[in-house]
Amino acid sequence: MRHLRNVEVYVAAALAAVFAVLSVIGDIVPVDLRWAALLAAVALLVYRSALETRGPSGDELLGDRVALQETSPPLAKRLETARTVWLFAPSAVNFLTPQVSQALRHHVLSRPEGSVRVVVLDPAATDAVAVAEHQLDDSLDAPLQRLRPSLDTVLRQLRTMDSWPRTGTFEYRVLPYSPGFSLLAVDPGERDGWLVLELHGIRNEAVTSRMHLRLTRRAHETWHRYWLHQYEHLWHQSRPLDPAPGTGPGPTPAPGPAPD
Repeated sequence: MRHLRNVEVYVAAALAAVFAVLSVIGDIVPVDLRWAALLAAVALLVYRSALETRGPSGDELLGDRVALQETSPPLAKRLETARTVWLFAPSAVNFLTPQVSQALRHHVLSRPEGSVRVVVLDPAATDAVAVAEHQLDDSLDAPLQRLRPSLDTVLRQLRTMDSWPRTGTFEYRVLPYSPGFSLLAVDPGERDGWLVLELHGIRNEAVTSRMHLRLTRRAHETWHRYWLHQYEHLWHQSRPLDPAPGTGPGPTPAPGPAPD
């Protein structure tokens, strides 16, 4: 009951207990009503058991970037109802497309409770960026873009997005190392929350070939929560980006309490 999961099971158990007590103390409850409650409870439990047996299929959980895009609505469409978006990627250039950026602006950031957090690599951490370039660029059979110029482009874009008029909260930071994965979480911690984890690997044919895992709170609560905690630690190990020369001081969000 703590997270409003399996509520129907608790309701069925409560009804069964009530009717059992009433049956013991007398014929208060008509026989027909007892049988109706019993059959409804049994049907509910059988239905619940069928759902748990089915579980998520491999196709729903795993895939490369193309497969996930083909089996899910476009990300810009899914952001129409989102309230919170968390992102980490070495450059985030493949995420912050014009369509997605406008969806963030018109939907998530237009809501008072809307919040967007973005973390990318710290361009000042030259050694870490060089290692990430070797892993992400030199490990591809068919590279289409390079990390360093992509990172420079996204940092300029993030500064521009930070200047947009908005009702929601927009924050971005830089991390001094690459942890070997990218992560996108939409409405983290919510009942319908989901995240996509991209594992960078050692060798890939192309960027789109990397392994992706889609985790929902409903189907994979333990690992969904685990990766949200990973992002929280990542966020607190990152720092707000220094303002670009000539732009003046930008907003510097105060860090919240570090996660346990």
